[in-house]
Amino acid sequence: MTGSFATRIPWIQEHAGVSAGQLGLALAFPALGASLAMPLAGAISHRFGARTALRGLLALWTLALTLPSLAPNVWGLCAALFVYGATAGMSDVAMNALGVETENRLGRSIMSSLHGMWSAGALIGSAAGTVAAHLGGDARLHHLIAALVLTTLGLVFCQGVLDVHSTPDEEAPPRFSLPPKSALIIGAVGFCAVFAEGASLDWSAVYLRDELGGSAGLAAASTTAFALTMTIARLAGDRVVDRFGAVRTVRVGGVVATLGGAMVVAAPHAAVAMAGFGFIGLGVAVVVPLAFAAAGRSGPNPSQAIAGVATITYTSGLIAPSAIGGIADATSLVFSFGLVTLLALGLVLGAGVLRSAGRESAPAKSAPERTPGPVG
Repeated sequence: MTGSFATRIPWIQEHAGVSAGQLGLALAFPALGASLAMPLAGAISHRFGARTALRGLLALWTLALTLPSLAPNVWGLCAALFVYGATAGMSDVAMNALGVETENRLGRSIMSSLHGMWSAGALIGSAAGTVAAHLGGDARLHHLIAALVLTTLGLVFCQGVLDVHSTPDEEAPPRFSLPPKSALIIGAVGFCAVFAEGASLDWSAVYLRDELGGSAGLAAASTTAFALTMTIARLAGDRVVDRFGAVRTVRVGGVVATLGGAMVVAAPHAAVAMAGFGFIGLGVAVVVPLAFAAAGRSGPNPSQAIAGVATITYTSGLIAPSAIGGIADATSLVFSFGLVTLLALGLVLGAGVLRSAGRESAPAKSAPERTPGPVG
């Protein structure tokens, strides 16, 4: 979904006839929609059960992919992206809540691999979108086909997820509520990781080109390499977490990311900066999965806590690219990545709040107050 959408943004911009500034405004609406809608996911799962809720929310999201390419103007695009973001956010919360429940029952870490599959999906969707764009395909047709295929796959695969139901005496979560304090603290760690990720993903190519004189091909390769590094690290991350625990993994990851940021800032030529961006990706890769896992275990309402952490990380991903650009305009891009380096150091200092996500103690037990339905 993410890769399919991102690769066709230029087509969507041209079709809707919006300027760069208007596009920037419209691209804020997915995060706005997600932030407002994510707290609803817990109430929906409570009412319909985890499997039915995920099946419905995922279908709404995949079908929403068709909306942005149909937008006739900037306001239509804002509305379409608001719906796209809202359905994406609710699906994210439902998926992560089920991921935490599955991890609890397995008694070993799987959240990093689940998020690694997100990264792999983004790469596959980007590749398909690049081919469609290269062939000059109409994004409306491309996204219609992608939406139908992904909706079908989602409906099929949802048959195999846990069907967790609330007990009859369990109180329904509120539709809208502030996240618990524990989620805010965990979310602060996630904020640091997502800010470093978003800044590197969106600005690494520009940094290599403008600051170090790298070629356009080398600059583009840096972005691709960064995404690939994160995918590999997430897919391999669960073994590391199971062996060393969440706190130690994130703390070492913070050291690696801080080293990477320092390499970027001090790089005398492009190769060193590329290696630095790779270290940033490697260091922050598992932080967000572990933050969601920690949130899901931080209180009696996993969906509410996960929604709180997701809101903070979505916000971080939204503001990181523009914040880096604003700071660079006022100072320099090198100074901007000095800030990224400091945030990476924050992972070292704040890793302890993720202790509940790790395996420092015995494997987690299944939550006693939740009643499983039949597993497909």
